[in-house]
Amino acid sequence: MVKGTSSATFIARNDVGWLRTLGRKIPMHPNPTFRKTSQDDAIAFARQRGFGVIAINGPDGEPLAAHIPFTITSDALHVHAHLVASNPLFRALSDGPCKALISISGPDSYVSPDWYQLNDQVPTWNYVAVNIRGALSAAPIEDLGPYLEELSETFEARLAPKPIWNMAKVDTDILARMMRQIRPVHLLIERVESTYKLGQNKPDAARIAAAHRVAQDGIGQETDALADWMKGAG
Repeated sequence: MVKGTSSATFIARNDVGWLRTLGRKIPMHPNPTFRKTSQDDAIAFARQRGFGVIAINGPDGEPLAAHIPFTITSDALHVHAHLVASNPLFRALSDGPCKALISISGPDSYVSPDWYQLNDQVPTWNYVAVNIRGALSAAPIEDLGPYLEELSETFEARLAPKPIWNMAKVDTDILARMMRQIRPVHLLIERVESTYKLGQNKPDAARIAAAHRVAQDGIGQETDALADWMKGAG
């Protein structure tokens, strides 16, 4: 941005068409090349990941956030989770539902311009991420047990052939004491956004060359997985 130029003026001067067509719903990434993933695929990714950061605007305007495991219902309309009862985010729900965002991150890595084997490139960061927006509310306390069972069963099933752990294996009194400290929360899904930034805007050969280097020398999280995403992004 040119020094002394406001962001609004900068947008207007650069004629960002996607902003005009979307109105107030600003996408996660301005380049539509990285936003072509279907909602079904984005939900599937979020469901598989099952962990993210939930954030709201607190009562005094200060953002509140918490890291949470979660499940998504089979109809992709609801997120089930839980929070510690003393968490300021949960306490903020005492006044009723509020708008919330769950941000789910996937693999990511720094990408050096040299890895494209092209001239006039610049550094970037490739990543996969999904945002789920909706109305967050405190769920009835009787939903806590089913939410916890749903969560543990979902992830225990992925550890097969290990026998599935369940809450019946915990002493009743000990379990009751633990459950008194947490509360169920429910998010009604209103919008799903995704960014799969995988070098789709580069020639195939350059993207695949960079993917190999990400796997070998990437700086980030799950760089091997990101390299696989990049190779298949053509």
